[in-house]
Amino acid sequence: MSDQPTSSNRRPQKAGTAGKPGGPGQSGKPGKPHRRPKKDPVRILAFEALRAVDERDAYANLVLPPLLRKAREKGEQEGAEKFDGRDAALATELVYGTLRRQGTYDAIVAACIDRPLREVDPPVLDVLNLGVHQLLGTRIPTHAAVSASVELARVVLGDGRAKFVNAVLRKVSRDDLDAWLERVAPPYDEDPEDHLAVVHSHPRWVVSALWDSLGGGRAGIEDLLEADNERPEVTLVARPGRTTADAVLAEVGEESGLPGRWSPYAVRLAEGGEPGSFDVVRSGRAGVQDEGSQLVALALANAPLEGRDKKWLDGCAGPGGKAAMLAGLAAGRGATLLAAEKLPHRAGLVAKALDGNPGPYQVIAADGTRPPWGPGTFDRILMDVPCTGLGALRRRPEARWRRRPEDLEGFAPLQRSLLRMALESVRVGGVVGYATCSPHLAETRAVVDDVLKSVGGAELIDARPLMEGVPAIGDGPDVQLWPHLHGTDAMYLALIRRTA
Repeated sequence: MSDQPTSSNRRPQKAGTAGKPGGPGQSGKPGKPHRRPKKDPVRILAFEALRAVDERDAYANLVLPPLLRKAREKGEQEGAEKFDGRDAALATELVYGTLRRQGTYDAIVAACIDRPLREVDPPVLDVLNLGVHQLLGTRIPTHAAVSASVELARVVLGDGRAKFVNAVLRKVSRDDLDAWLERVAPPYDEDPEDHLAVVHSHPRWVVSALWDSLGGGRAGIEDLLEADNERPEVTLVARPGRTTADAVLAEVGEESGLPGRWSPYAVRLAEGGEPGSFDVVRSGRAGVQDEGSQLVALALANAPLEGRDKKWLDGCAGPGGKAAMLAGLAAGRGATLLAAEKLPHRAGLVAKALDGNPGPYQVIAADGTRPPWGPGTFDRILMDVPCTGLGALRRRPEARWRRRPEDLEGFAPLQRSLLRMALESVRVGGVVGYATCSPHLAETRAVVDDVLKSVGGAELIDARPLMEGVPAIGDGPDVQLWPHLHGTDAMYLALIRRTA
């Protein structure tokens, strides 16, 4: 589970310049009248999404759907230009492609201007990077990419800055992406991490951290970084006790759905598949859930246990995907699930996800570090702790630009406290699953090792047999999943049994 970002916008904005005459790239001098710029709803929407991400620390996956819905509604009004599925697909590609490749595009833009990149106002840089992505990351013809970007600049920035955008993009258009990377990325032999950071558009510290966690040579880390920049599949989960994967496949159809790779409850949607268009999703019988997340919940549910198996806890349950899965599995065994989430609005999301579960369950707003339940209460506990979210950069590409190395220090005490309390809350013989959507060693093995040394009376159990058929999950006893190896988020799981 990834917590909300705490760092500020990636590009400091000079006071009093954004969107006003006289800023970088605009002279502010009066000139002859110009024709009215043509408003392109697709590119204006993409620009608005990027501004929300930068100004409000919003997530694109939360900002984009309402913007697309608003555009469709406007297109349905009488006399308005229709906003169709192709428009939505292009807007989505422009937003996510620009965010994923932001580091690379920033380096290219920096090579085309005569001032430090930090002196270019963020709105101007967003328009430029949208243009660079169209030029270097899509099949949009060069003349169309430049002219559309200049028109966008005229609409949202003004004529003066549009000239600046035009000049920069014409420089960019002279070469393809490979040629630009040869120019702006340092040679691998001189600085491997900085080379990979520029070529694959990740902050250098993230490249270093992922490489440490992955191990191995150049090929593996390049495969991982490339996977982070690919559009992830949409995966559905057939919620146990409410439907099956076969039933979901039958409803979505052979053209739209494929069986999951690893989870017996998973269904993968074909590219462009819209989850909300299927009744099985709208009704809550199925939900959107990464296959790695499903595997973590299944492993905790299937861990060997002696004696009582009646009380389960999801201690960091928001937004509810794993909790819904666990609730269905628990109900099938005559057990109950308590889903606890500290933030009330996220607890509401959990309640919505669990609504309709066939068995008994309870959702509460509670802090897992100061729980309202007593020691030794539960038989199974999943603690999917807040983390940097470095394992989900495919889905949240903006997170790589917001996170800082010091964020690890902020999460560390909370992660350790949650795991300690989970081990106190489980009965002797019970099992705790410690999970993160981050492969960073400081959030995975370092946390588990520190807590096991400090608490006593607990031992790691081998999680690998509980992911039967899944290859390359590590040397054990813990498990690490990877986007490039498994097609999942980089989920980590350690299973711990309380022994005393």
